Amino acid sequence: MSDEFLIEKRDGIVFVTLNRPQARNAMTFPMYEGLYRLATEANTDDSIKVIVITGAGEKAFAAGTDISQFTNFKTAADALAYEEKIDRIMTALENCQKPTIAAIAGAATGGGAAIASVCDLRIGAANARFGFPIAKTLGNCLSMANYARLAVMMGPARVMDLIYTARLLGAEEMKAVGLLSEILPDHAALQARAEELARVIMTHAPLTMRATKEAMRRLRAPLREIHGDDLVEMCFTSKDFAEGVESFLARRPAKWTGT
Repeated sequence: MSDEFLIEKRDGIVFVTLNRPQARNAMTFPMYEGLYRLATEANTDDSIKVIVITGAGEKAFAAGTDISQFTNFKTAADALAYEEKIDRIMTALENCQKPTIAAIAGAATGGGAAIASVCDLRIGAANARFGFPIAKTLGNCLSMANYARLAVMMGPARVMDLIYTARLLGAEEMKAVGLLSEILPDHAALQARAEELARVIMTHAPLTMRATKEAMRRLRAPLREIHGDDLVEMCFTSKDFAEGVESFLARRPAKWTGT
């Protein structure tokens, strides 16, 4: 794997590190594809028992998709192809038959929050934060699949609050709404607990966990079937989205027009 997507395997546990700390571990397309390959290959690799995903350093789990990759978006086809790619990867991770743990230190935003949300368990350091501040940054929207996942996990009202205010939930609020099962005092304690938790899970009945994971997927499935391509097209092909990308890269506030 590349230096930006590190994999270490120890005693049946695969530790994945999203490794772009200079960019707050913002996801490139090759990094996303690394997650896809791991999630699909793990299904047929009996030596893999648990997967732990974390970000390099203490500042971010992953700060979404690298914004520079949006500069060439011009058409509805570009937008739909992007959402199809991301949904394929998130679905593969969501459907991976092996238990997955997200160990979150710092910000999990945008695509990083989506990765965390499809993992089976999430634990966080005291500085963990979670959100989709797209109403303040890019002016785009989530896919219907991601809206569905969040609505089932947090409830529709909290999803509306999170998107409308563009705020990030802190660790205590993340735990209160069910996004985190545990809060650890710091990055070192987080990493130690992630391994400890993975080793506990390894001793439990694999079919029980596999059945539970599939049951949760089936409960979410009807919401994901609702059509949402028109919403993706509206946002990603707008003048506001182009302005959002330009202003983000220029480090200035966006000037929204609603067009």
